[in-house]
Amino acid sequence: MKQMSELVKLLHQRLQEAARPQPGRERISVPLTLQQRSSLLPWLAAQPIFPQFYWRQRDDKEEAAVCGEVVRFNDAASARQFLISNDVGNMRIWGLNTFDQVEAPSADRPKSALFLPRIEMLRDADGARLVVNLYSETSLADDVALAQQSLKLLTAGEPLAPLNVKINAVHHQPEKQGWCDLLDQALEAISQGQFEKVVLARQSTLSLNAPLNPAAFLNASAAVNHHCFHFMMRMDRETAFLGSSPECLFLRMGRSLTTEALAGTVASSPDNQEAKRLGDWLMRDKKNQHENLLVVDDICQRLQGGILAIDVLPAEIVRLRKVQHLRRCIHADLAKIDDADSLQRLQPTAAVAGLPREPARQFILQFEPFTRGWYAGSAGYLSLNQTEFAVSLRSALIEGNNIHLYAGAGIVAESDPQQEWLEIENKAAGLRTLLEREDW
Repeated sequence: MKQMSELVKLLHQRLQEAARPQPGRERISVPLTLQQRSSLLPWLAAQPIFPQFYWRQRDDKEEAAVCGEVVRFNDAASARQFLISNDVGNMRIWGLNTFDQVEAPSADRPKSALFLPRIEMLRDADGARLVVNLYSETSLADDVALAQQSLKLLTAGEPLAPLNVKINAVHHQPEKQGWCDLLDQALEAISQGQFEKVVLARQSTLSLNAPLNPAAFLNASAAVNHHCFHFMMRMDRETAFLGSSPECLFLRMGRSLTTEALAGTVASSPDNQEAKRLGDWLMRDKKNQHENLLVVDDICQRLQGGILAIDVLPAEIVRLRKVQHLRRCIHADLAKIDDADSLQRLQPTAAVAGLPREPARQFILQFEPFTRGWYAGSAGYLSLNQTEFAVSLRSALIEGNNIHLYAGAGIVAESDPQQEWLEIENKAAGLRTLLEREDW
């Protein structure tokens, strides 16, 4: 990477040119050269500026490391309105949305943790660059002074150390018997016609012998969990929510929206022939195909009224390190561009909540023994030109010496509690095994 001191000096000069006493917004960018791909996470980990957000797209065409907060938003609608008012096509607002987007937000329980960052380091098809965002409703010169203070704190990144922690204790919410009891309740509700499907989850709290470095943990995950979105929202030095998710909530480019139904699961294997055998079984299994088609139907219904056309592609197998999924991609032409509306329509999806969504959501809120928060919500960004959010699955909340891992399973009439427990064990293993030094 080009010397950080040189880049900062150049940005200071550009900031002075933008310093004026009137309100306004600016986006100042300088190009940089990266020594290697995916080197932004170590850089972000070295910065003393919070909040931080890291994003690496599933196909690795984009990577972003951003820090510092210019403007904060508690819901996607206010973030979208800010973008419209300021009319900067490539300005992005980054962050998280909670699982439950239905209830009205409050000061202590916002729907979202979205922010316009002060500093961005970006890599995409146009190359790499360092960006400073400016915004003020009174004096841009005052905000330039704040930006210069942030620039003085920037430092060069260092290689992330390998994970070196041990698990002292593990506590599940619910434990296995509680899980079986919860599924029996769900199956009874399904038999009574309350809903067709509900997605139930487990929170596993791992107590460690030392604080866990969130960036090092995500770096280890990205090295082995391929074909995933990798994201991290770091609130302060000890607290972060992160994940390696295989599922796209939606990608909007102009008026074109792409989403997917990722539902139906079987174990994976490091042996290619065994993985193919399991994948072939998944393609033929009626229970998993039914589960996937329920999600497809729900997405299509939820988009109605906001689209001009829709197309569902044939099913395919997504092979991950520990599990394989059924996926059907869905393309739609939007009647109008409104990312907050798309978020409201699609989240929570049937793949993380159930069908019909409202009674399934109410069952989760009433009977699940923990609050999901950011888990099964979404992570990504909004902008005028395009917006992309991943479903925040295969995720973890790090709080000092504790890490909370999350995994869920779709429950339908044919579900077996023991098999569903095995499924969430396999899903959670995608992150847990990083702390257990397993090879695959």
